[in-house]
Amino acid sequence: MAQETQPTGEATLRVQAMPADVNVNGDIFGGWVLSQMDIASGIVAAQRGQGRVTTVGVDAMKFIRPVQVGDILAVWAWVERVGRSSMGIRIEAWAKRRHRGISEKVTEAVFTYVAIDENGRPRPVPPEA
Repeated sequence: MAQETQPTGEATLRVQAMPADVNVNGDIFGGWVLSQMDIASGIVAAQRGQGRVTTVGVDAMKFIRPVQVGDILAVWAWVERVGRSSMGIRIEAWAKRRHRGISEKVTEAVFTYVAIDENGRPRPVPPEA
C-alpha cells in the first residue's frame, strides 16, 4: 500500500493521545478519535455557517489504523458541500507517531451539520463571505 501524503493546509485541531484514553488492547478508543473529529469539524462548520451548528450525521466513517498513546492526532477538516441549511465537512485524522516520527492517516469521515438559530431550528447557511 502506498504511503499517503498529509493534506495541504493547516490542521484544524492537534491533540496528544494520553494513557487515560486507551481501550483494553492498549489502543486509543475510537470514540475518543471520533470526538476529536467532531470538535474539529464543528469549528469549520460554525465558521462556514457563520453561527451555531449542530452535528446531525456521520457518514462513511473509516478507521484505517490505530492511534497509540503518545501519538499526536492532527485533524484536518474542510467544507465539502453546502446545502440550504446543511453542510458536509470532510475530515481526515492523522497520527504523528511518537517513536517513529512519521505521520499516517488513521481515520476519515464526512460529518453533516445543520446551521441552527437561537431556538435550535434550522436556518439557511449564509453565502460565502
